[in-house]
Amino acid sequence: MLIPPPRASLIWIVAAMSWIQGQALAACNDPPGPGVIWIQCDKRNLDLSRVDLRGAILTRTDFTNTVMRKAKLSGADLSFSILDKADLTGARLDKTLFMRASLGSAKLSKAYLVGAKFDRARMPGVVLDGARLDEATFYQADLTGASLRGIRAPASSFSQARLDEADFSGSTMPQAELTRASLEDASLTGANLNEADFTGASLLFADLSEADLTGAVLVDANLDEANLEGAKLGKAQWVDRRRCRSGSLGECR
Repeated sequence: MLIPPPRASLIWIVAAMSWIQGQALAACNDPPGPGVIWIQCDKRNLDLSRVDLRGAILTRTDFTNTVMRKAKLSGADLSFSILDKADLTGARLDKTLFMRASLGSAKLSKAYLVGAKFDRARMPGVVLDGARLDEATFYQADLTGASLRGIRAPASSFSQARLDEADFSGSTMPQAELTRASLEDASLTGANLNEADFTGASLLFADLSEADLTGAVLVDANLDEANLEGAKLGKAQWVDRRRCRSGSLGECR
């Protein structure tokens, strides 16, 4: 038989819960600044351009349509947040966390995203043109139809990511990891993919024309109907594990 708590205890519990809720509301109303804590807050349709939010905790917060152009968000945590159609053009986002965040059609052109983590993020149609993505990770992220033209992403990881119809043309991605990624109908024309790892990736109907795949790993990749015209394949490891001869162009010789 359960014994009900004394009335004083119930009053204390209710008071404590009210205080916690009040603290959460107060945090959402705090002005932007380094280290601010905005958890589960509504920050839609705001202009936060050039604000300093370095090291801020911004998890599960809604930033839909919010403008954060050239904002400083280095080391901030935006995991599980909603940034659909947000504008982060030119923002500083090095080592920022976007795990399981939603960034559908968000604008991150020329953003500085070195070491950022987008693991399992949902970001179809995102625009990352000209962004710095050195060592950034996109494990199992959805970037269907994304624009990543001219990105600089050495040693980045797109393992098991969905990149169908994405545009990587003119990008610099040496030693990038794209193992088991889906790149069907993607454009990688003129991309620098030196020593990139495409093991088990699907490149069905992908455009790799003029791409530099020197030393790349293509073991078990699906290259059916892929366009390799003018692609550099010297020393690449082919789908059947053959090593392409130096100077191979357009086909593995």
